[in-house]
Amino acid sequence: MSQLDCKMHPKQLGTPKGGPHAFGRSGAGSSPGDKKMPSKHSQGKKRNIFEAYMSKENVSAGLKRGTLIQGVLRINPKKYHEAFIPSLDGTRDIFIDGVVARNRALNGDVVVVELLPQDRWKVIKTDDSDRGADAVPESDVTEELLETPPRQLGRRQAGDNPDVILEAQLNDGDPEDGHEHGAGVLAGGAPEKGNENVDTQSAAQGNLPKCQDPRLCPDNLLQRSAKVVYILEKKHSRAATGFIKLLADKNSELFRKCALFSPSDHRVPRVYVPLADCPVDFVTRPSDYARTLFVCRIVAWEEHSHFAVGHLAKSLGQAGEIEPETEGILTEYGVDFSDFSSEVLDCLPQCLPWTIPPAEFSKRRDLRKDCVFTIDPSTARDLDDALSCKPLPDGNFEVGVHIADVSYFVPEGSALDGVASERATSVYLVQKVIPMLPRLLCEELCSLNPMTDKLTFSVIWKLTPEGKILDEWFGRTVICSCTKLSYDHAQSMIEQPDRKFREDELPPVSTEHPIEQIQQAVLNLHGIAQQLRRQRFVDGALRLDQLKLAFTLDQDTGMPQGCHIYEYKDSNKLVEEFMLLANMAVAHQIYRSFPKRALLRRHPPPQTKLLNDLKELCDQLGLAIDFSSAGALHKSLTEMFGDDVYSLAWKEVLTNMCSRPMQMALYFCTGVLQDETQFRHYALNVPLYTHFTSPIRRFADVLVHRLLAASLGSREPLSLDADALQKRADHCNDRRMASKRVQELSTNLFFAVMVRESGPLESEAMVMGVLNKAFDVLVLRFGVQKRVYCNALPLQDYRFRKVGKKPELTLIWEPENPQQEAVHQVIAIFSLVEVMLEAEDDNLKFRAVLKRPGVGASGPKD
Repeated sequence: MSQLDCKMHPKQLGTPKGGPHAFGRSGAGSSPGDKKMPSKHSQGKKRNIFEAYMSKENVSAGLKRGTLIQGVLRINPKKYHEAFIPSLDGTRDIFIDGVVARNRALNGDVVVVELLPQDRWKVIKTDDSDRGADAVPESDVTEELLETPPRQLGRRQAGDNPDVILEAQLNDGDPEDGHEHGAGVLAGGAPEKGNENVDTQSAAQGNLPKCQDPRLCPDNLLQRSAKVVYILEKKHSRAATGFIKLLADKNSELFRKCALFSPSDHRVPRVYVPLADCPVDFVTRPSDYARTLFVCRIVAWEEHSHFAVGHLAKSLGQAGEIEPETEGILTEYGVDFSDFSSEVLDCLPQCLPWTIPPAEFSKRRDLRKDCVFTIDPSTARDLDDALSCKPLPDGNFEVGVHIADVSYFVPEGSALDGVASERATSVYLVQKVIPMLPRLLCEELCSLNPMTDKLTFSVIWKLTPEGKILDEWFGRTVICSCTKLSYDHAQSMIEQPDRKFREDELPPVSTEHPIEQIQQAVLNLHGIAQQLRRQRFVDGALRLDQLKLAFTLDQDTGMPQGCHIYEYKDSNKLVEEFMLLANMAVAHQIYRSFPKRALLRRHPPPQTKLLNDLKELCDQLGLAIDFSSAGALHKSLTEMFGDDVYSLAWKEVLTNMCSRPMQMALYFCTGVLQDETQFRHYALNVPLYTHFTSPIRRFADVLVHRLLAASLGSREPLSLDADALQKRADHCNDRRMASKRVQELSTNLFFAVMVRESGPLESEAMVMGVLNKAFDVLVLRFGVQKRVYCNALPLQDYRFRKVGKKPELTLIWEPENPQQEAVHQVIAIFSLVEVMLEAEDDNLKFRAVLKRPGVGASGPKD
C-alpha cells in the first residue's frame, strides 16, 4: 500500500455531497448534540466545523487557573455522540455532547475541556421519568477486586471432549485479582458514570424531566457539560479496522482521488483514503471487497471536514474470521505483535544451551537442594513464580516465593530493555499470547522450568502455622524446581490429603524429592494460605467475584468447540495468597529504601457520587448492604447469599452493580504524590502494595526487581528520577488497560464465533436492570450481559411501572393459538428468565431473545 497521495492534502478535501448525513451508525459524524453544525458548505472559503485548538500557553494558564479541566476522554460505543471525562472531585462525569464538541479527539485521548455556560448543561432525568435501573456497562473495575466464582453455574455439555482446553490465558491477571477476571467481558457499551440509567428510549414526550430549563434546575439534576479545546496527548492509536467503499458522487473530483473508509468502531470518524492504497480492481469491482477488513491509519483531521484523512495500511482478510479480526483488534489498540528485531535478539545469550556462570553462584543463596515447585495452568509456558515450604523443628515453617530474575537478562538501557518497556505487558488472547519478551527468555531462560537451574529473586519468611510473620529475608537465589504442578494436580492433593499419588498421575518429579514430600508441602502451604486469606478479610479486604469464560478449541482449526465458566479453586487461592504476601513485603522494602522513588500500585476508593447512587438503589431494592468500607462491603456480599443457584446468580448481578463505582488501580512513583494516604490500596485495604511476582509478562515488575536489588546493595539505584519513573508508570498503566481491553475483545470474538457456529445457545439469565422498553440480563451459563428489547418479542403489549421505586415491566405475550389466553410475565431486577443467544445477520453480532414463559410469571423471589 502506498503512503498518502500527495494530491490528497487534507486542506483540499471537503465533505462530499450528502456528507453531513452520511454517518448514521457507521462512524462519528453529525449527532443530536451538534446543533450548530452547518448543513451545507458555502461557496469559496470553507466554513469550519470544528473550533481551532487553544494555544499551549492559554491551555497551561487555564489549567493553572482552574478555568480548564484535563481528563481522559471516554466515548460511548453504543451512542457515539456521547462522551465524558471524569470529574476532578469524583462527582458526576463531565458530559461532552456531540462530535463537534469533542473536537476531533478520539477515545482514550487526554483532553483539555472548557465548561459550557450553565444553560447548556445536561438536564438529568428525575425519578419521575420511566428510566428504570440500567445494567452495568463495560466497567472501569479494578483488577484487584475481581476473581472468578467458587462454583460453576454453567457446565459443559456431556460428551464434550475438546482437543485443547485453553487455561493459560486465564492467568494473565494478578494474584490479587484472582488470576484475571471477567470485568466488562462481553459487556455492552460504556455510558457515562453517574448517569448510566438514562435511556434514550425514555425521551418520549411523557417522560421528559419536569425541569426543562437548566437555569431553573437544582444542581442535583444538572450534569456539567463541556467542549474539547485541546488534545494534550493522543493516546488513541489513530488506527482502525473497517471497510472501504466508493464515494456516492461519481461526478466529483474527489471520486477520482479517494475512497471512503468506514471503521467498525463507530467512535472513530470515517476517513478519506487514496485510491492508490486500494486494491487495483476496487473501482471496477467494489462489491468484491464488501466484506474485506482493512486497517486504516488516520494522519489528519482538519477543522473544515467531517471526515479524517488517512491511508490504508493493510488488508486483513475476510470479516468474521478469527485471525483477521484478531489482527485488527491488536492494531487498533496499538499492540506491538511484530517479530523482535535483530538488535533486540542480539541482547540475548548467544551460546546455547545457556548455563549459569560460575561466578553468579557466589552472589546468590543456593536453594537448588530445597523442595521448590511451580503451580500453574497445565498449558502455561512462562513460569514466573515457584514456592517452597520447609517444616522447622519449632513447629513453624520456612516459606519461600521465588520469582524469575528477569532483570538479570534485561540490562537497563539496552535495546531489549527499550522494547520491553515499550510493550510493557504480555497480551493474552484466547488462542495465543503476544509476549513482552522474546520467547527464548519467557519460555526458556527465565521460565522456572523443572529440573533446571534457574536464577531467581526470592522472599523467604519464617511463618507460624497461622501465617504470622516471624522473620523475613529478601535476596537473589538459584533454584532447581523439582516439578511443574498444574492447578488441578495441586487441587487433587488438597482434596485428597491421604491419597498416595502414583508417578503416572503427576508430571515428571525430580528423584531428589519424593512425591509425598511435595504433597505435604502443598498441604502445608494450603493450611497457611487459608489462615492468611481469612485474616485478610478480617482486616477489611474486598473481592468482587465475576464469571469468566474459558474456551475449548479445535486443535486443527483453532475454532471454538465450546466454553464454560472457569472454576477458581483452593489451589488458585493458595498461589494467590503467597503472591500477595510477597508483593506487599517488597512494597515496604523498596519504600523504606527509596521513599521518593519507589514504584508502587495504589487503588483509590470508589467514586463517592456513584457509591451513593448505588446505596440508594440497593435501599430501594430492600438490600441491606454496608458500603462504609471495603471490608464492610465484602462482609455484606458474603453473608447475604446462600449457595443455591438462585442466590449465586443474585450475587453475580449485585457484584456487577457494586463494580460500577470502583476506580482502576494504578502504578505510581511515590515521589510524585505528596499525601501518603493516597498510596493505599482500597480493595486489599493495605497501606503499600506493588507488583513483583510477574516480571516475565509485566515491565512494572522488572522495574520493581531493579529497585529491590538496589535496596539490597546488589546494584546501583535506578537512573530514573521521580518524574521519569512516573512516566514509566503512566505508560505501564496505559498498556495494561489496552491489554485488558484486547483480552476482552478476544473473548468477545471467540464467543460470537461460537454462537454463530454452534448457536442458538440456551441459558438461564437474571435481570440486571429494567428500562421502559427493554431490560438487561446476565446470561448465567456464559457470564454474558445483553439487552433484550420488547419490540423484538412477539408481545401483544408491554407496560412499564414503578412499584415504589422499583422498576418493573409486564410483558403480555401473544397466544400461540387462539384457544390460549395471553401470558403475562413480570420482569423486575433479579427475575430469573430463560434466554436464547442467536447470531444476527452480521457475522459477529448476536442477540439475546427471551424465551416464552411457561405457566406463571418469573418475578423475583422474596
